Amino acid sequence: MTELALGSGRGSLLSRAAVVVTAMIFGLTYSLSAPLIALEMAARGASDFVIGINAAMHAVGVLITALILPRLASRFGPRRLILASLGMSALILVAFGMIDRIWLWFPLRLLLGMSAEALFVLSETWINALSTESTRSRAMATYTAALSLGLALGPLVLSLVGAQGSLPFLLGACVALLASCMMFLPGLIVPAFEKPSSGNPLRFFRLAPMAIGAVTLNAAIETAGLSFLALYAVGLGWQQEGAAQLMFVMMIGAILLQLPIGWLGDKMDRRKLIIACALISAGGAALWPWALSSPVATYVLLFVWGGFFVGIYTLALTIVGSRFQGGDLVGIYALMGLTWGGGALIGPLAAGFSMQAATHGLAIFAAVACGLFAILAFTSEPRSSAER
Repeated sequence: MTELALGSGRGSLLSRAAVVVTAMIFGLTYSLSAPLIALEMAARGASDFVIGINAAMHAVGVLITALILPRLASRFGPRRLILASLGMSALILVAFGMIDRIWLWFPLRLLLGMSAEALFVLSETWINALSTESTRSRAMATYTAALSLGLALGPLVLSLVGAQGSLPFLLGACVALLASCMMFLPGLIVPAFEKPSSGNPLRFFRLAPMAIGAVTLNAAIETAGLSFLALYAVGLGWQQEGAAQLMFVMMIGAILLQLPIGWLGDKMDRRKLIIACALISAGGAALWPWALSSPVATYVLLFVWGGFFVGIYTLALTIVGSRFQGGDLVGIYALMGLTWGGGALIGPLAAGFSMQAATHGLAIFAAVACGLFAILAFTSEPRSSAER
């Protein structure tokens, strides 16, 4: 199917809408289930160590899927795999709400991680296949904004329904089933993915170092911010209620500013733009210690900073999508999903060490990390799958 056929017409618009809504609902389900499982295990007397091992099972599921997904996608296609993943997610969430034996929650968490990785990778690959080169950045910006919106809504829903009993698990299952309805819409354009040109997914570390660096950076700072931004603000004199709102302000910026960044990505050199986003993010993080002395300055800075920082991830997805196709694109997105887990592990550890070493350790960590990525983006460039 040609790029023109994929990129134009009513069927393409409907397909994009289906994938974007699926991504948003996936984000909601993920951000709802992760804290819910941890809170429920704690309520049942599980230790922090046991809860951590359970969370690690999600990462194991991501690893398994990253290794096998490219070939599964070429055999079954994205629509069947997305439907299977959403159905399995719904069943797993129902099982979490009904099963009392905590040891059974470990294989369930592994399966949930496998389903989540498949949804994440296939939706990214599908939206890229539907995009023409002239609109790719805007398409990925819309996708990223929808995913961020879903991730922001999960904790909000959990705060409304509570974390007790089976109701929140059943709600998550219903949301997953709602997303599956989008895959039954008539007229969807479903791209066919051929097998990757190599069976070794680790080769993509060499082919796309900037993309791997972008997703690692995004995971590291995002998870560090979730863990420490409020604590950092409280340490500088903020009240807990105001400090807790800072991540929300940052997330709103990440959602609303993706479309203008995507528009710029379709009008100028994307590699130069991603370097600019990284440099602005590094400079913005360096200004946190001064901005936090004023609530207005803090809100404005974090709103803008969140948009440019997440823009790094949006542009990385776009650059990869313009250089890779089919099974190779599935493979590199799967590896990006895997390295997200590595960044999510490293980020809080590095940020925690930085905050112990200095009052403004979180700002220093974020500024240095973004600066190092800017250097990586300046000195490397992703190559096509034909380049070995």
